[in-house]
Amino acid sequence: MAFEQAEHHQDGSGGTPASRTAVVLVAGGRGTRASTTAGDAPKQYRSIGGRAVIAETVARLAAHPAITIIQPVIHADDDDAFARAVAPHPKLLPPVHGGVTRQHSVRNGLTALAATLPDLVLVHDAVRPFIGAAVVDRVLGALAASAGAIAALPVTDTVKRAGDGRRIAETIPRDGLWTAQTPQGFHYAALLSAHVKAAEAGRADLTDDAAVAEWAGLDVTLVEGDPGNVKLTTAADLAAADARLTSAALADLPDVRVGQGYDVHAFGDGDTVTLGGIVLPHTHGLDGHSDADVGLHAITDAILGAIADGDIGSHFPPTDPKWRGADSARFLAAAVERLRALGGRIAHLDLTFVCEAPKIGPHRDAMRARIAAITDLPIGRVAVKATTSERLGFTGRREGIAAMATATVRLPIEPGDHGR
Repeated sequence: MAFEQAEHHQDGSGGTPASRTAVVLVAGGRGTRASTTAGDAPKQYRSIGGRAVIAETVARLAAHPAITIIQPVIHADDDDAFARAVAPHPKLLPPVHGGVTRQHSVRNGLTALAATLPDLVLVHDAVRPFIGAAVVDRVLGALAASAGAIAALPVTDTVKRAGDGRRIAETIPRDGLWTAQTPQGFHYAALLSAHVKAAEAGRADLTDDAAVAEWAGLDVTLVEGDPGNVKLTTAADLAAADARLTSAALADLPDVRVGQGYDVHAFGDGDTVTLGGIVLPHTHGLDGHSDADVGLHAITDAILGAIADGDIGSHFPPTDPKWRGADSARFLAAAVERLRALGGRIAHLDLTFVCEAPKIGPHRDAMRARIAAITDLPIGRVAVKATTSERLGFTGRREGIAAMATATVRLPIEPGDHGR
């Protein structure tokens, strides 16, 4: 392979303007290293920044003017997951199923594109959602003079080869070493032919499409990749990606507002209370028309206050029988939707309970997780605290529980919104 700085064309496509460029989007992996529990979805369907990883990747690829069609290749068990995660788009073809190896999956995607006969094809990992237009331009630009081109980064760390156990066997010179990224671009007919020949020869061990092309004798060029074009592999990678997208989305919303919420419910008959979306055993229940969750009620009012949209009672009046015994998560979710309808997002929630009992501390993280799930927030943006009133007042006499909440939200500044 040779390294080449690709030419940038005035049309921004990186390749010839008349070229039809398809993407084979590889999304059939199981991603076990990203799972924290047995029930976790494959990483391409996990949420970052409020939508699935694969949806973020599709959106970025579809926005590139040189890309004409996208062919997803998914696991046979993921038809429903894909349909839920990715909205229809004019450039998006129906997904096809992958094979037992990545090589097999790409071949299935290439075969499915035969009806459209693109000139060029990019192969891209669905779990690289931060693909930038400049990298696509460089890969496509290099195809004007080469059968294939891949995005790559030079190795900057010293490389060691391990022998027995973790004993260093040798130090490998890093000169000329590169780490491959995707997209990897090729002339479509040449790559399809290379994959078919490799399969016929029984070669199923080639780990990327550049290796398939090299095996078939095709010339493949290296172009400059992007350190930000990371492959999401572990749970920590997903968390970092979520934080990155969430921070970027909030930065685009300049109108910062803070709302306050306060709620009280008295103790009554019962042996459980619902606080912060979690049912706790207790000597009494809480009286209320709904499930009397003072925590979620306070947060709901804080969000409504931040957008100057009434209060929980105006939207869910206690005189309406349909809210009797209702799960307060419905109220909170509705407040979040009202915020989203204005183009806004929650930046942070802070909830404080005032009570002598039950103890909040042992259940704090469960409440944070539940509130984060309802509001589609990272758990790091949800705070839950508790204090007592030093045995003073109704909470000190154990007659009820109070909760206070603040919601920090961010909104776009729209013409005329100051009169809303």
